[in-house]
Amino acid sequence: MSTKSMIKPIKIVEVKSEIGAGTRGSSMGIDAIKIAALDFGSPFFKRFKTVEIPSENHLLLEPVVNDYAKRIKGIYNLNERLAKEIAKILGKEEIPIVLAGDHSSALGTISGIKMAYPDKRLGVIWIDAHADLHSPYTTPSGNMHGMPIACILGEDNKERQQNKPDDETIEYWEKLKELGNRTILFTLLCAITNPRKITLLKNIRSAYLLYRRSAKKQLNAWLLIP
Repeated sequence: MSTKSMIKPIKIVEVKSEIGAGTRGSSMGIDAIKIAALDFGSPFFKRFKTVEIPSENHLLLEPVVNDYAKRIKGIYNLNERLAKEIAKILGKEEIPIVLAGDHSSALGTISGIKMAYPDKRLGVIWIDAHADLHSPYTTPSGNMHGMPIACILGEDNKERQQNKPDDETIEYWEKLKELGNRTILFTLLCAITNPRKITLLKNIRSAYLLYRRSAKKQLNAWLLIP
């Protein structure tokens, strides 16, 4: 068998969603990448098949009704679709490359991998300016792009609760945590602006957390898996 025949095919997954963000425009990033590829003369998007996940961006035109988890029903619907598509792609022995808008889509990406390999221990390397560990109980903004890792870990962080979410928000938050499936190994590279947020990581097993205070008085954190 040749090396070429052993390489799994790539499938590009486009998620042009921005309902989890606080400002508009992230859904345009995918097309910007495609245009840049054309300008560069890259055949990347011609070589590989693409599937687009239907967004819930129509909710941007409707009033926000869940103040501590904005558009949470749409976030759930979108990530459930994305997770199922990722699981399907992996089931076909293909490699998904996800191009997405706001970061709430990370929940569906990671959950889909777990769906495909339910008996495996999943590892995630999270390189971000933020840990995305807020919940409806702790968020200062209600924007759900700051919550995907809390969903995946099944973490409410009620010890630091400052909000009282309504019943519908709690219902869909529990659904999102169930979709997240709770089981990951985790490596975190991010800036943590408040040392109390480190307590959010208490349920990640067999990990070491190292951090140092930067000139901007942030905590730069590395969560290392032994």
